Amino acid sequence: MLSEQAVPVVRATLPAVGGALDEITERFYGRLFAAHPELLRDLFNRGNQANGEQRKALAGSIAAFAVALLEHPDRRPDAMLSRIAHKHASLGVTSEQYKIVHEHLFAAIVEVLGAAVTPDVARAWDEVYWLMANALVAVEARLYQESGVAEGRVWRTMEIAERREETADTVSFTLRHADGSPATAFRPGQYVSVRVALPDGARQIRQYSLSSAPGRPQWRITVKRADGDPAGEVSSWLHAHARAGDAVEVSAPFGDLVLPGGDGPLLLASAGIGSTPMLAMLDHLVSTGSTRPVTVVHADRAPGHHAHAAELRRLVDALPQGTLHLWYEEPGDSGARPGRADVTTLDLPEGVTAYLCGPLPFLRAVRGDLLGLGVPAADVHYEVFGPDLWLDAEG
Repeated sequence: MLSEQAVPVVRATLPAVGGALDEITERFYGRLFAAHPELLRDLFNRGNQANGEQRKALAGSIAAFAVALLEHPDRRPDAMLSRIAHKHASLGVTSEQYKIVHEHLFAAIVEVLGAAVTPDVARAWDEVYWLMANALVAVEARLYQESGVAEGRVWRTMEIAERREETADTVSFTLRHADGSPATAFRPGQYVSVRVALPDGARQIRQYSLSSAPGRPQWRITVKRADGDPAGEVSSWLHAHARAGDAVEVSAPFGDLVLPGGDGPLLLASAGIGSTPMLAMLDHLVSTGSTRPVTVVHADRAPGHHAHAAELRRLVDALPQGTLHLWYEEPGDSGARPGRADVTTLDLPEGVTAYLCGPLPFLRAVRGDLLGLGVPAADVHYEVFGPDLWLDAEG
């Protein structure tokens, strides 16, 4: 928690710092990449840098953490920290890099706020930064240990065993170890990072959910092409170039949107390519003979855009208490409901735990509807593909 001396200073300056965070983070990234161009080339998603989403996510996380320190001094926003730490671990972030971030972030704060950054203000916000940074370092150290890798050394070379065209813009890749050893265990719902060498020499990284159950000798990821989107350059490269027999760099599995144990009822709600972690969860439930009540919701543009649609139906049909509800914007004669997913029309069981994955508007709408139905916020979990622009202290 913050020291007694820092609390009133952070409370008094939070409006000014919060109001300037967008400019501060813009200056920060400019300074950081000028001093360390390799970080933009080989670590940060340069597409999200170009469109400003990473800057917004960083600003949101700092503001949310500061607010949490003031409003809930006796507890940390662990859900928010966990999401960030898992993403950092999947990129191979190290504790030393937090010192580099601190140097350029605080230089940016001084540049933007000038004389308002008195020694007391600097000390107070230094506390905020290191409370957050040290918490993340601790979580990331635990994640590395649990994954059996040294700090930051998350990469291994795997081979594409199979490439399968799922839809016109979606491809799945089955990955295996070249020596025939079984793939590492993971928890259903987790993702891996894939690092590729692009034509300009950059080695860019993107995350992809593992879309089949753990316990198999191979992994599977499903990749949607994102032509024209700078943030999707790795996905588009994989579509254009990755073939069976090719080697790819893949990280250890991470991610905290994971299927819980127990026998309580579940809601798995997804939209678009957000169905991939749900497929792994459903595959695991089927392979373990689960009898849990499972309500599955998926929304998509049209039947032809729904990757793994037949597989989804097969998995839900294999669950004794599984039900599937589909919404397509253009349903045709598929039997799906038209328009956007509406969970308020469903008869959800008491005590349901919800897992959501998809575009941000979908997540906001479904989460809001679930809260309106009386589902506790602590029982609604989500995964965002890309920078988390929805960070809040409650998780």
